[in-house]
Amino acid sequence: MAMYLTRFSYTPETWARLIENPEDRRIAARSYIESVGGRLHGFWYAFGEHDGWNLWEAPDNVSMAAVVLAIGAGGALRSSETTVLLGVEDLMEALGKAKAVRYRPPGT
Repeated sequence: MAMYLTRFSYTPETWARLIENPEDRRIAARSYIESVGGRLHGFWYAFGEHDGWNLWEAPDNVSMAAVVLAIGAGGALRSSETTVLLGVEDLMEALGKAKAVRYRPPGT
């Protein structure tokens, strides 16, 4: 299964609801990813550009996209970015395949 890192930020309205009714959102996040056969590896809040970070594992990009789309459609997020993470083994394989790619820089 592939690993994914999601950075997200809540809307001000979402923060107001959480202040009024505190909730451990890991429980919800875990249920979303498990519904597509995946697993939540971590959920953190942070200071800075993003309010939080999730580390997920999903069977494939389509499954992860379904989770991200469903969450985004809920309206609680101001922003969300998901990055597919490559393991070292995947990078090593990609480096090997890169040798066969006949790249030509623009204008050359």
